[in-house]
Amino acid sequence: MTAPVFPPAPWYLTGDMIISVWRIPAAELPPWPLPPGSRPWITRRRSTLVTFWVDYRGESVLSYREFLIAQAVRHGRRTAASTVAAWVDDEQALHGGRALWGIPKQLGTINLRAGTGRTHAELLLTDAPPVRAVHRTALQLPVRIPARAHLVQQLPGGAACRVPLRISGRPGIGRTRLTTGPSTPVSFLDGHRPLVSLTMRGFRGTVGRP
Repeated sequence: MTAPVFPPAPWYLTGDMIISVWRIPAAELPPWPLPPGSRPWITRRRSTLVTFWVDYRGESVLSYREFLIAQAVRHGRRTAASTVAAWVDDEQALHGGRALWGIPKQLGTINLRAGTGRTHAELLLTDAPPVRAVHRTALQLPVRIPARAHLVQQLPGGAACRVPLRISGRPGIGRTRLTTGPSTPVSFLDGHRPLVSLTMRGFRGTVGRP
C-alpha cells in the first residue's frame, strides 16, 4: 500500500492547544529510545514531560488533532525536548511527522471540545481504556505571546535531527486534570498533576525548516 503524500517542511499550523508541564519520577517512566547524543534531563530523580493536546485547523497545511508527549533531554551541552510518544487522527500527519522529523506518531481517535472556560480532550485507542483530560482556564491573557523552541529527534536512518519550532498565541492559565487506566501507553501520568497548564488559543506556528 502506498503511503499518503504529505506536505514538505516547514509545516505552517494554526488552531488551539492545551500545554501541560509534568514532573514525574524517572523510575516510573518507560525506557524511551532517544536520539544519539541525548539523555533524559533528570533532577531530584524526576523527569520533566510536556504534553500537548492540539486541534490544527484553519490555515494549517493539514487539519488534524494530536496528543503528543515530549521529554526534556540534554543533547550535548544544551537542554532540549524529544517527542517520545504521539497520536494523530490523520495518516498524512502520521507519515509526514515520521519521515520528515522522526516523530513517533501513531493513529488514534482524538476528540477535543472547547467551551467557555473549559476544554475536554479524549484519546481513544484500540484495546485500551480512554485517556481523558479536562482543562479549566482561570485567567485569559489579552495579548499574543511568541515563543521559540526545538525538538531533537531520531530520523528513520538513525541520525539525530533538530526540529525548530515557532509559535505565537493568546495563552490562558488554568488547571488540567488527566485520567486514564493502568493499562494504557500513558498510565505513568495517572495520579499525577501538572505543575502548570495553559491553553494557547488561535495560535500560529511553524514546524521544521525548508
